[in-house]
Amino acid sequence: MPLRLRILAGPSLDQLTPIEHNSDKPLDVKSDAYEGRIAVYIKGLDNASRQAHESSYFSDKRRANVTWSIQAQGRFLQPYSANDVMFGNIFDYPLKLPWGFGAALTFMQYLDPTLEQDLTSQSKPWALSPLISTMPYLAHTLTEEASPFPPTTPVEDNMSELIIKDENETKANFDPETTSRQSYFKTAVNRDRVIFGPKDMLTTDFCYNYLHFSPDGVTLRIPGGISFDMMDYWDGQPVRFVCCERKRTDDKSNVPWGRVFWCVSIELANESDGDDQENEID
Repeated sequence: MPLRLRILAGPSLDQLTPIEHNSDKPLDVKSDAYEGRIAVYIKGLDNASRQAHESSYFSDKRRANVTWSIQAQGRFLQPYSANDVMFGNIFDYPLKLPWGFGAALTFMQYLDPTLEQDLTSQSKPWALSPLISTMPYLAHTLTEEASPFPPTTPVEDNMSELIIKDENETKANFDPETTSRQSYFKTAVNRDRVIFGPKDMLTTDFCYNYLHFSPDGVTLRIPGGISFDMMDYWDGQPVRFVCCERKRTDDKSNVPWGRVFWCVSIELANESDGDDQENEID
């Protein structure tokens, strides 16, 4: 029986609605801290009526090897340091981790040296990185007006309008031709020099090929010929991708992350879920 999934998104963990993958129909999200739009693309994932929704996104040569993508475009309605805007995964309870998980974690930290995590937590596992350094593709513009979304062509890096303050609070130069975004913002000092606010429009594409979807489920494949059948370890709890605030020192809550700005949740579909909320891997 094909694996049945549903994908939801929204401005917080408790405000999630179904989102149609591969459809180029974004979901609007808005709170008093963030407003934007989200789109999701997953190769090999059909809907409940077994209709294929393959997207031209996957046929573009710039994403030839990509198997999934979470895209967002939006702006923060309050000022946040780039060091305090995080992106990654959060979970409600302990994970069932496979033998050899250390190799997968090494691979994750190779992809992203700024990764912070406690995936072995016996309460609420998490893995988060500063958004400005972890995103594979990030385009920034100084405007309050959204551009067409999802973009007609894949998101490419664009930091030409980014304002970076030095010690004297003047604009500093960041040359993407000589320094990669990921390298420059690997340090907290440089991330603290960027403040995102209402005029900073961010368009991001979090896309990789290490997750593969098939009729049998989901497989994690990492370099070196290592693969894991995720269905052997997934206990059904939601897999949440969140953009959130780094936990503040004065935050007394029992979760290791701060306020959630937006969330995409991949969940197992229940028999009672409506067809518009279910997707099949086929």
